[in-house]
Amino acid sequence: MDKVLPYGRQTIDEDDIAAVVRVLRSDYLTTGPEVDAFEKELSAACGAKHAVVVCNGTAALHCAYVAAGVGPGDEVVTTALTFSATSNTALALGARPVFADVDPATLCLDPKAAERAIGPATKVLAPVDFAGNPADLDAFMAIARARKLFVVEDASHSIGSTLGGRPIGSIAHMTTFSFHPVKTVTTGEGGAMLTNDDELARKARDFRNHGLVREAARLGRNDGPWYYEIQSLGLNYRLTDLQCALGRSQLKKLPAFSRRRAEIVARYRAGFSGDARVTMQTTTPDAEPTWHLFTLQVKDTVTRARLFAALREQSILPQVHYVAVNDMPFYHSLGFTPGDTPIAHAASERLISLPLYPTLTDPDVDRVIAAVRAAIDAIG
Repeated sequence: MDKVLPYGRQTIDEDDIAAVVRVLRSDYLTTGPEVDAFEKELSAACGAKHAVVVCNGTAALHCAYVAAGVGPGDEVVTTALTFSATSNTALALGARPVFADVDPATLCLDPKAAERAIGPATKVLAPVDFAGNPADLDAFMAIARARKLFVVEDASHSIGSTLGGRPIGSIAHMTTFSFHPVKTVTTGEGGAMLTNDDELARKARDFRNHGLVREAARLGRNDGPWYYEIQSLGLNYRLTDLQCALGRSQLKKLPAFSRRRAEIVARYRAGFSGDARVTMQTTTPDAEPTWHLFTLQVKDTVTRARLFAALREQSILPQVHYVAVNDMPFYHSLGFTPGDTPIAHAASERLISLPLYPTLTDPDVDRVIAAVRAAIDAIG
């Protein structure tokens, strides 16, 4: 049987395991010193003043929107070519997502389309770094300054990426990461919100911990060291010391992970160069992505379905990123249609994600390229 090649997987070494075992033998399993250490190392790696780690990427988005003051009647302008968490968390706060179209080359939210979608109720622009390629953040920040909006960058795919030499995490008002196992750095499950703004960080920290406050300077009264107050609505979105120990170990490998992912993408690009039957994503100007995904667009959805099946028969397990959010039944019930974003919808009908992770070997990549080309030859 051929070696199975999934579209993505975690890369765990003995030092990662040792880091978690060390915590298991310590006094803290959660809300201990590993959390503070991971936040400090993450903020340093990403050039941000604050990192607030949470239990998953969806929680990070929820915290960011809460910090921005998103609530009933507000609007969040975002892309439909993403996972639904970017818009679901806005809905959970009583706000309404507004889907603007993507740039057909980069597949990231188009700043011009987003600006056209801004209305009186808009509070947040939420671009997504598709596949690890940063959105045009400078354009979004300029729009936000002119319109007095927040930019919440959904960077679930792009830890380690840079734009104009600046690390992702240091540019937008708030940046959110995911540490799911298929992402570049994993904590098992986990996420983070990064910001340079003290007040936004404070609001996110409060929200991830039930709105609970212990700092003496913020308390209405102080009956002793045990005393605390619930000063705002919050949830339990904390990340454990076990997960943060894994995250710290993984973060040390981010440069190596980034380099290997870039090598694999370069090999794919060379392998599909000149093949008019497929389209490859273009990189945003001045960006150096840490690629989370390598995607191709094929002729149509029928071709994709047949290619998907042909690859699986050879133990190559592709994926689709994404079914457009505004083409989901729940979003139809809210009045959204894929016709609202025709470029994103067309891409969602043609995209397929091929295997990409650091332990993928050059022969593995060549096998995938050969299998894709042979399958498309057979499909015609």
